[in-house]
Amino acid sequence: MDLTLISSSQVFDSPELPANPDVLAALHARVADADLAAPPVVLPDFHHKSKMELPSSVAIATLGTVRPTLTSASVNCGMALLTLDTDRPNDQAVAEFYRRVRERYPYPTRNHGELSAAEVRRAAVDGARFAGERWQVDAEELQRIEENGRIDLERYGGGDRLLKELPSLLFQLARLRFGTVGPSNHFIELQEVEEILDEPTATALGVKQGQLTLQYHAGGGVLTGEIGALFGRRMHYPRQLRMAMAVQKPLYHLASARSVHELRERLSLYFTSSCPPVARHSAEGERLMLANAAAMNYGFAFRVATYAALRTIAAQVFGANTQLVVDSPHNSIYEEPTAAGMAVVHRHNACRAYPAEMMPAGTVFGRTGQAVLLPGTHRTSSYLAVAGPDSARSLYSACHGAGTVIDDFLARGLSAKHRDGHSTRRFRYSDAAPLQSDHLDDNGVNAALGVLQRHGLVRPVARMRPFAVLN
Repeated sequence: MDLTLISSSQVFDSPELPANPDVLAALHARVADADLAAPPVVLPDFHHKSKMELPSSVAIATLGTVRPTLTSASVNCGMALLTLDTDRPNDQAVAEFYRRVRERYPYPTRNHGELSAAEVRRAAVDGARFAGERWQVDAEELQRIEENGRIDLERYGGGDRLLKELPSLLFQLARLRFGTVGPSNHFIELQEVEEILDEPTATALGVKQGQLTLQYHAGGGVLTGEIGALFGRRMHYPRQLRMAMAVQKPLYHLASARSVHELRERLSLYFTSSCPPVARHSAEGERLMLANAAAMNYGFAFRVATYAALRTIAAQVFGANTQLVVDSPHNSIYEEPTAAGMAVVHRHNACRAYPAEMMPAGTVFGRTGQAVLLPGTHRTSSYLAVAGPDSARSLYSACHGAGTVIDDFLARGLSAKHRDGHSTRRFRYSDAAPLQSDHLDDNGVNAALGVLQRHGLVRPVARMRPFAVLN
């Protein structure tokens, strides 16, 4: 591995799980001119997706600029874990659960409005608070969501400014497909808690041995993609979004310009073939941070709606009460403290991991530290963890999964079929019968967790084994 690259990055890897030097080179090329507050953080599961500007599993802090390409084009994709107070259901009940999930959120998705335009505006301003009221989710559960599921827009100009400036068509389009999950790497997985690794912390989080859990990975919804596309040309740019932006971008940026200078600045920032950095402490930086906060809020509300729907279906089919353990975004832009001062922290497929002293006093996370999820795949265990004592070393970040590590271990012969013969029933978005997927050993996910644990970035709390999944 190139030592010059290591010296300019904070790389968390191991001899059995080395960071790919070619992907490191791509990362350094992307941030070569950035005003870094700290070395870029590289976490396990480091890889580069073809439609993304930046590799996955990284955290990058800049002092004076906001750089949207340092995270996903749609912020607030995330994962959540909830517990169910029932025994493991039989195969018939599991099949009925997933049938009802597909009925509620079919794929291909239905393009009819889930919300009114007024509700979309409330979601953008009030985040999870709106969704909690709309779907009767208790305020105490919202404490398990990062930022309590709401970024205060007042620090960036306020909700009134946002609603006045954003084109009305964006709110109309964002009424669609609210709360959906869908296939690809998104999933809804039923699990059992097979092992408790930190009894006091598990108890505080409401997790116990043998418990039924449900973990899901969902996006942030339509508005997050729209706002991402407003602020520069991105590699992931679907046709429908391009059509909407052909009208909305000129309205938002050019028609509202108050001077020739502002018009030229916006043309150079948002209408070129790239996505240039935006000065944080400028009028454009303020607009971008306001829009980003609104997108994050909408994403929080989006996943609360998903949680509420899954909670209802679980109650109907399993007779189970549910409790949210954690909702953890892994694509985000926040202003956070660093050793160099306040900075803009961009996380791409990396979740935040704040220690207890940085979480709100009087909350569960204020005692345990922020909970983080490290999923494996539907063929391996997944882990619930909390922030470790040295998470500041990684800009308070942890990787959001270990899927590519598991695939790599299997390809290199470092992982094999699980000796105890576990399997997962894999449901798809069709009426086809589920397939049985034999489990692998946990070597891959354990390697990723081991790196995080050895560096003090997380403390593992519980290990969950899947038995059914929809993806």
